[in-house]
Amino acid sequence: MKLAEYAVKEKIINLNNENSFDNLVIKKSKLSDNKLVYQNSQQGIWLYQANCLEFMDKLIEKYPNGIFDMIFADPPYFLSNGGITCQTGKMVSVHKGDWDKSKGAEVNHAFNLEWLKRCQALLNPNGTIWVSGTQHVIFSIGYAMQQLGMKILNDIIWEKPNPPPNLSCRYFTHSTETILWAAKNEKSKHLFNYADMRKENGDKQMKNVWRFTAPAKDEKNFGKHPTQKPIKLVERCILASTNPQDLILDPFNGSSTTGVCSIKHGRKYVGIELEREYIDLSIKRLDSEIISKLNQGN
Repeated sequence: MKLAEYAVKEKIINLNNENSFDNLVIKKSKLSDNKLVYQNSQQGIWLYQANCLEFMDKLIEKYPNGIFDMIFADPPYFLSNGGITCQTGKMVSVHKGDWDKSKGAEVNHAFNLEWLKRCQALLNPNGTIWVSGTQHVIFSIGYAMQQLGMKILNDIIWEKPNPPPNLSCRYFTHSTETILWAAKNEKSKHLFNYADMRKENGDKQMKNVWRFTAPAKDEKNFGKHPTQKPIKLVERCILASTNPQDLILDPFNGSSTTGVCSIKHGRKYVGIELEREYIDLSIKRLDSEIISKLNQGN
């Protein structure tokens, strides 16, 4: 089925559904256009070009008791500060964008506290959040979670089997990232699909060290994001902590890997992204995944 053919079906939308984001409108500000740029209500997919703090404030006004079953957040790591790395055998500067530049430990932590506070408010009482990061940011994230009274459930270690070498030869090669999994608060009765994870792991309890390569070439067919996560990593988080038709938020949408995984596994999704470059990339990936899913169903 082609996208144009599917667009006809897309006209059948229930705009009165309280969990629909079709009619959610916020005003343009100095920080962002704050507008809906992509929607597929039948699949339950909404993408906003917005400042994540402003947009989450609007969501909190509309859903003061929370609405999301899961949040996956890949925030700025604050590591684009003039360092170097190896890319395709060449020495290159680490510059992922101005949004990734450190503003100092105190300001960085204040930002982490602000967006995490909003995420916590938007979680359902038993909802959970996954946050990825390197040593540059993950300790601030963990401390902020504790300050907010979240319940940290696991620290997942993502091991990369073929990381870029350390060119300075003054440190161990950086080959891991950490993903913190936390519940909204100590009273939360979080969902964990233990049996599914055990089955995936050869009928053995799954450990908190996960080995995945960086995103494959076919995950970058429409372009790439500098901190793009592999589909297999994100979909494991989703399958471990949600059920079909659950609602997921990604406040730092990037190239919409979380959205792609949500479509693939029948979850609903709201993404927030500020940069137009990555909005355009996201739309191509989301369209492609929807068409692929529809074709598989025919």
